[in-house]
Amino acid sequence: MTRRLAAVAGLGLLAGCAIGPSVRPVPPVSAGARVGAPRMADSTRAFFDSLAAARAADTAQAAVPAARARALPVDSLTDLGWLDVLHDTTLQRLVATALQQNQTLAMARASIREYRAEYGVERSALFPSVGLNGSWSRNKVAFGSLAIAPYTAWRATGDVSWEMNFWGVTRGLEAARADVAARQAAERAAVLSLVSDVASGYLQLLELDQERAIAQQTLASEQATLALARERYARGVISELDVRQFEAEVAVPAARLAQVDQLQAEQEHALDVLLGQGPVPIPRSGSLVAAARAVVAPDSIPAALLARRPDVEEAAQNYRAATARIGLAEAARLPTISITGSYGSQSTTPGAAFGSKARVYQALVGISVPLFTGGQLAEATRAARARAEQAGAIYRQTVLTAMQEAGDALSGVRAARDVAAAEETQAAALRRALELAELRYNTGLSNYLDVLDAQRSLFTAQLAASQAQLGQLIAAVQLYKALGGSWPAAAPAR
Repeated sequence: MTRRLAAVAGLGLLAGCAIGPSVRPVPPVSAGARVGAPRMADSTRAFFDSLAAARAADTAQAAVPAARARALPVDSLTDLGWLDVLHDTTLQRLVATALQQNQTLAMARASIREYRAEYGVERSALFPSVGLNGSWSRNKVAFGSLAIAPYTAWRATGDVSWEMNFWGVTRGLEAARADVAARQAAERAAVLSLVSDVASGYLQLLELDQERAIAQQTLASEQATLALARERYARGVISELDVRQFEAEVAVPAARLAQVDQLQAEQEHALDVLLGQGPVPIPRSGSLVAAARAVVAPDSIPAALLARRPDVEEAAQNYRAATARIGLAEAARLPTISITGSYGSQSTTPGAAFGSKARVYQALVGISVPLFTGGQLAEATRAARARAEQAGAIYRQTVLTAMQEAGDALSGVRAARDVAAAEETQAAALRRALELAELRYNTGLSNYLDVLDAQRSLFTAQLAASQAQLGQLIAAVQLYKALGGSWPAAAPAR
């Protein structure tokens, strides 16, 4: 407690002695700036909205459980259990595992501990160093013709030393604190990236599961059509050409199934690395379609909210640290006061070491004033100022990049939603077209080419719709990352 009070008192006294500039990073945008754009209000916007409404009411989609849509409040994203909006407890458990076991995150946390220790090293300059020293020596001294008989010396002293640069201590502590804050921001950035990567990888697995189901359903349908064609060929109703065409079409979904197997294996391996575990199957639950319909994102946000992004905060803290080190460089050009002292005893035998005549002590106060260093100290100050200018430019560039990424993410969410609505509309129309083509073929009203074309078009459209739903969710994850959201440290267990 005494050391803490002394440190606080010392900082208060030294604060007025700090030299060099201070900085409060100011973003290179106006206070009222916004990122994103208002919702479109033209005929295209109404058309896409009508497609989405039609698909929501389509009876063909009634079997898909629709999750309750939940808007993302832009003023509280950092406090929001982001993954709650997807209604997938399996994904939440995977993210919790990654936060505990991911090795990149472990390195970021170790870096914070390193810089906290460095701050402690810098803070130790506020206090004198105290040591206890003992020695034994055998000595012989001569001064010209005067010779002193050899003697043995036993010595034990307590020594104190303190080198004080009044002008640099405060700036050194300021720079060290900013370094710690920058590492903490880097850890939050690592968490943000990790959560985004795990969520994106898991959603891609759900999409591949959906593609597998589409391919299997298409394969079963085309196999049934092929069986019918073979039966009709046996009765002489159709030619061998018809049968061979149906056989060729069956190979398309079969090949896609093999591709999906490979992509799923690669995606699971990538997720295993993020989770910090060996290769094991990744569990899945939930519905990609339901998750895509559950997220409602804002159209624009205040630019000031981007200050909470970890990379912006890290750049700001690095700017503060670099500016504080200008003061350190300038302080090196000013006088330094040093205090040293020792007190103890010295004797020729161990038994006499504690007698009154064995006392020895020394007290020394010195001052060091740099007069000429060949320009070294002046150039060091110029270098520190140049590094601060670089850090300031990096900070401003980071803010501008954050605005770009947030704007891209906001427009990406809107575009992905519209693409998904259009693709789902196309798939629904082609599903009905296939039903009509099969009916006409079975009754002899049309040839096999209509069925083949309808099957091929529907399979392609269904895959495109599935990928569009994934794109809608990935865009939402990118928006979460661009706005600097974070995974809550104490989310309630489910």
